[in-house]
Amino acid sequence: MKIIKKAQAGSFESSDILILVEPVNEGEGRKIELDSAVQFQFGDKILELIIHSLDKHQIADIHLVIKDKGAIEPVIRARIETALLRGANQQKGTMY
Repeated sequence: MKIIKKAQAGSFESSDILILVEPVNEGEGRKIELDSAVQFQFGDKILELIIHSLDKHQIADIHLVIKDKGAIEPVIRARIETALLRGANQQKGTMY
């Protein structure tokens, strides 16, 4: 999958996560910025979930900005999947 445009999923409400994706030039790699209300307790797990999704979709070059307000794992998975599909212009059935 190739990220071709800026996209986002989620919100900055309590118990949610906002994920912003944007394309970068080929070969620039992954730049992940994580800001979480539960960084010390779950920051590593959040990054693990994000990296797993990137690996699953074979995305090597991307800029991610993640603002977490205590989202649980299924929400994180859904938000990253949605943001990636929107950024790749592959999401169907929505206006974004």
